[in-house]
Amino acid sequence: MERKGFTLWFTGLPSSGKSTLADDLADRMRGMGLKVERLDGDIVRKSLTKDLGFSREDRRKNLERVTFVAKLLSRNGVAVLCSFVSPYRDVRSWIRGEIDDFVLVYVKAPVEACIERDPKGNYRKALAGEIKEFTGVDDPYEEPEDAEIVVETTKYSVEECNEQIITKLRELGYLG
Repeated sequence: MERKGFTLWFTGLPSSGKSTLADDLADRMRGMGLKVERLDGDIVRKSLTKDLGFSREDRRKNLERVTFVAKLLSRNGVAVLCSFVSPYRDVRSWIRGEIDDFVLVYVKAPVEACIERDPKGNYRKALAGEIKEFTGVDDPYEEPEDAEIVVETTKYSVEECNEQIITKLRELGYLG
């Protein structure tokens, strides 16, 4: 029997832990025998959307393209794990409307913790004025009000957060 595909969309501040969780979860789901694809902001911006910047309009276009790909994959039985800041509620709402089997994961972490983690040094650059319109510094992150799953990466380990996600995916009927 062919498994039903779905899109698991990780949203949160930069450095909140979206990619870390999604990468670990993708490995775990492959181990369960699922077809899994990862769409990640850093990777997508080197190929599919390398022509776009970080203005509000370009961010929207970036996510429109990613949504198109995620929709195609998920309707063909793939579990698609997307990790994107996706800071605006209206854009996330549009994405939810485009993808039939859509689950939103809010990767919640205070901006102070994200600044402390900051593996790429982007917060440091944004706070120094070298990067403009950086989410969490001089561009807002609108917390989701409709996330099916909220994981707090400063309170729980990667494994604990992903157990919460797996439990919810089972409840929703996406995992056996």
